[in-house]
Amino acid sequence: MDTLDKFDVAILQELQSDGRLSNAELASRVGLSAAPCWRRVRALEDAGFISGYHARINRQKVGLGVLAFVRLSADRNSGFVARELEAAIAQVPEIVSCHYISGTGTFELQVVACDLDAFAALARDVLINLPHVQDIHTSFSLGEVVTSSTLPLKHLPTQRAKQARPKG
Repeated sequence: MDTLDKFDVAILQELQSDGRLSNAELASRVGLSAAPCWRRVRALEDAGFISGYHARINRQKVGLGVLAFVRLSADRNSGFVARELEAAIAQVPEIVSCHYISGTGTFELQVVACDLDAFAALARDVLINLPHVQDIHTSFSLGEVVTSSTLPLKHLPTQRAKQARPKG
């Protein structure tokens, strides 16, 4: 599957909004019958457009009141060092997101903790002791403005062509 048509884009949009839709409801919303809709969803999964389904859990409700952004600087910037540090980062469950970044630092992490004491212990006992870490800089979230895993899809060619059509 190399290209997406309007039905594929509509399926992606609907599943981003509600990944628990039944195939019948999804088919109805995108204007397909059930069997072709099911085949398209499977094709989108097989092609990697859909990489999984999950529940979005409210971190505060499960007692993770602290969200920190941690910039790690490696002592050297080489492929081996980065891969070793990546593997170690992947083993820390409190790290919910990690990005290899440009500019100052090597990695930008999103880290959750129950409270400031728990974060301090994690930073002191785990993060600073990851292999090849030279330094860490931390900023704390004071409030979330936007938290979404929904991706904008307006840039896809089928969307742009649809929007450019004159109404009539």
